[in-house]
Amino acid sequence: MSGMNQAAERILALADEGSFTEFGKEVTMRSTDFDLSIPKEAGDGVVTGIATVGGTPVAVYSQDRAVLNGSFGEMHAKKILNLYEFALKTGLPVVGMLDSAGVRLEEATDALEAFGELYRMKAKASGAILQIDLVFGRTGGMAAVAAGLSDFVLMENSAEFFVNAPNTLPGNFEEKLNTASASYRAESAGDVSFTGTEEELISFTKELLGLLPANCEELAVGESADDLNRMTPELEGETSAKAFAAALGDGEKFTELKPSYAPDMITGFIKLDGMTTAVVANGSDALTAAGLRKAAEFVRFADAFDLPVVTLSHAVRLEASEEGEKALLREADALVSALSSSTVPKVNVVIGDMIGNAYLIMNSKASGADIVYALDGVKIGLMDGSAARKILSDGGEEAARKFEEKQTVRQAAKRGYVDEIVAARSLRKKVLIAMEILSAKRGEPIAKKHAGK
Repeated sequence: MSGMNQAAERILALADEGSFTEFGKEVTMRSTDFDLSIPKEAGDGVVTGIATVGGTPVAVYSQDRAVLNGSFGEMHAKKILNLYEFALKTGLPVVGMLDSAGVRLEEATDALEAFGELYRMKAKASGAILQIDLVFGRTGGMAAVAAGLSDFVLMENSAEFFVNAPNTLPGNFEEKLNTASASYRAESAGDVSFTGTEEELISFTKELLGLLPANCEELAVGESADDLNRMTPELEGETSAKAFAAALGDGEKFTELKPSYAPDMITGFIKLDGMTTAVVANGSDALTAAGLRKAAEFVRFADAFDLPVVTLSHAVRLEASEEGEKALLREADALVSALSSSTVPKVNVVIGDMIGNAYLIMNSKASGADIVYALDGVKIGLMDGSAARKILSDGGEEAARKFEEKQTVRQAAKRGYVDEIVAARSLRKKVLIAMEILSAKRGEPIAKKHAGK
């Protein structure tokens, strides 16, 4: 896509044909505090309006580098703020397409205050309406902070996204470590959910809009052509959590978010009989601070938009490293808090061994799961036998062996910590039944007037 109308072209690529209606087309900048000659062009560097995407009404704006370099000024901001006000009144999701030279210096504090108003507006909209930002070109400083307030940030492969430019970091320069690059933001910073070409970003945005509710009062429910009784024999002997997630989903489809950031934790969406469901799964047997943070943020999003949560658990330890220790406690607490305080249906499927603190953190019955399933043969316990052997003073090997024998899934089920031991081949059917039952779950117990007798 290229040319003078690139901003509008991006909107038209996203929108259903003929559905886009533009708002504020004639808006121009006001006079500035500087004696500089700046052309007052219609639109003031941003195209705003409403459209449908796959039949879903959406509020959308796209910054136009062909007009004042897409710079962010007072009236530019007012157009975006007016669009947000409209979206909040109507419950529409907002899609922002970012391609700007940054704050308009000629407007000084007017532009600065406008960014502050955008921060406030996006924070107000958070948890109320869906917000997706697509980063094209260069998005830095205040613009990056504003984008970070959205639910999902998608970034074009050659774009730049940063708070401080790489060359301003002491001891760093862009050629050494490009902290503004898509790969860095997706793999190291973890603030980008998806990277790709411009066309891939548009396609992924359409996918998200088709999966997710427009606002917190809608349910993400659709039709499913998949068989409710479909068995999953392919999961017998399987160890990959992604394979489990895909097999459970309608059409065996799993939409993953942040795949290259903290791969020890997997997050994404599936549909279960047409209901969009959030999946949190262990990609390795160790929990890391970054993975815990990734999961906690995702669970909070799911709870805000009433999306059920399925956890696929297989973790036996928390990362033991000096660097990890700096944040591990804080992030473990964040995930426990997110899971235990969320009111959406929560099903935990234990697909591998779960030991000690890792077991408790990953949506155990004690920390908030409504229903817990476990595959036969997995181990659930306090610690492994080798660790127990170092602690048990009497009995030696024999005591350790007996300790291990008690850490079985059947022992956990006998004590009510596991609701049912299931076969991998029938797992999808079991999860569907659980979600059907839990669809009647309330945030608070049923209120009563008084006892019946």
